[in-house]
Amino acid sequence: MRPRAPAAAVTRKRALAVAMTLAATVAAWELGHGLWIHAKARLAQVLLHRAWERTVAGQARVKPWPWADTWPVARLRVPAHGVDLIVLDGVSGRTLAFGPGHASASASPGEVGTAFVTGHRDTHFRFLQHVSVGDVILVHAPGRAGGRYVVREIAVVDARRAVIRSDTGGDHLVLLTCYPFDAITPGGPLRYVVAADRAAS
Repeated sequence: MRPRAPAAAVTRKRALAVAMTLAATVAAWELGHGLWIHAKARLAQVLLHRAWERTVAGQARVKPWPWADTWPVARLRVPAHGVDLIVLDGVSGRTLAFGPGHASASASPGEVGTAFVTGHRDTHFRFLQHVSVGDVILVHAPGRAGGRYVVREIAVVDARRAVIRSDTGGDHLVLLTCYPFDAITPGGPLRYVVAADRAAS
């Protein structure tokens, strides 16, 4: 007969097996959750581009899906980085889950003043970390000629103290996202700011 393992050793092995199973389950859940967020962001952009086409054709406040509480207000492209995004109305958490959002209190894209557009650092606005001064941003808003903006300044600011000036003269664009890009937890006080000015035609 083989000697039986002590009860304490058996209990430790079972506890280790349970802990490993639990860790694997949590890891799979987190991975799946992360993949779902990225998949949802990509799918949303497909639906948003369809809504954008209807918006450009003259329809107002075209909802990309029936229960949406937002709609396309502009198209933002950054050719140097292969970026082509539909900008939504508003900056609520629900809106930013699907695309970058335009702060309605700021100037509308393509109008005189400063338009503020916000996006998540880990999805739609992740590309901002690769943008350089001098890069071109193309913005098209319904009923207006497309605008060509050139990045003038890039900065990291503390949202608790910084004031980003809203210039009422000229035509300016400010893109905002959380910082750092590789932060483990969301939120935090730092913001990555890309400021651009409309180029002369």
